Amino acid sequence: MKHLFIFLLSFILFANIARSQNQDKSATVQTTPRPFELGITDEIQSAQLSEKRILNIYLPEGYHADIKTSYPVIYLLDGSANEDFVHIAGLVQFCTMIQAMPKSIVVGIANIDRRRDFTFPTSIQEDIKDFPTAGASEKFMAFIEKDLQPYMEKKYRTNASKTIIGQSLGGLFATEVLLKKPSLFNNYIIISPSLWWNNQSLLAAAPQLLKSLADQTIKAYVSVGTEGKIMENDAKKLAEILKGSADKNLQVTFNPMPAENHLTILHNSAYKAFEILNAKK
Repeated sequence: MKHLFIFLLSFILFANIARSQNQDKSATVQTTPRPFELGITDEIQSAQLSEKRILNIYLPEGYHADIKTSYPVIYLLDGSANEDFVHIAGLVQFCTMIQAMPKSIVVGIANIDRRRDFTFPTSIQEDIKDFPTAGASEKFMAFIEKDLQPYMEKKYRTNASKTIIGQSLGGLFATEVLLKKPSLFNNYIIISPSLWWNNQSLLAAAPQLLKSLADQTIKAYVSVGTEGKIMENDAKKLAEILKGSADKNLQVTFNPMPAENHLTILHNSAYKAFEILNAKK
């Protein structure tokens, strides 16, 4: 009798375990994985470039729930999904979460030909040979001014605050915008700019170009890592020229980051830029 009782008890326990496992399996089968969404993909037909451009867009938490609030916009060069968009959008989300910066929209401009879009014409024959499509930054600047910014202002709830982030050739382009069309942005985050382009001609022209700065307050953040003497000296010289401007509306921060190199600097430098540009007085 005792053995029978033990047998029945064991059978009941085994049956319960088997039923529980089957239920777990059933629950697992019924669960459908869902995509984790960081942003949306939009597209714009550019009249200035005569082509379609893909935009990767991050909208801040609460954007759809609070329909009355408008937001600053961060325009990110090299903004393709497989380039800088994901980690810069994540950085903006983190910085807003810890209240280091206001909630913001990020617009990643996906690349088609960055050498074409980010460079002005050069007289250096070797560069003309190596980069045959280069030299169309004026058109890309017009795209931002006449196509992209009006599109964002019409379709999304934006306010007057506009920031551009550019590294390397993107940093060269951001510098060119600052010097030639400064009113396009309030904040310029210029990281490891390729100012060597065309024998540093943009640096040489900078003092004269600075005389046409806009009346609005502009903040410029310039940063460079351990990236070779030419790039390091050029970034430092740019910061010195900007700081030497008599324009009181131009606020300049130079942040050398010797622990970083050309591949590692963007994330940490952008984080520091967000801190500095949004510091509470």
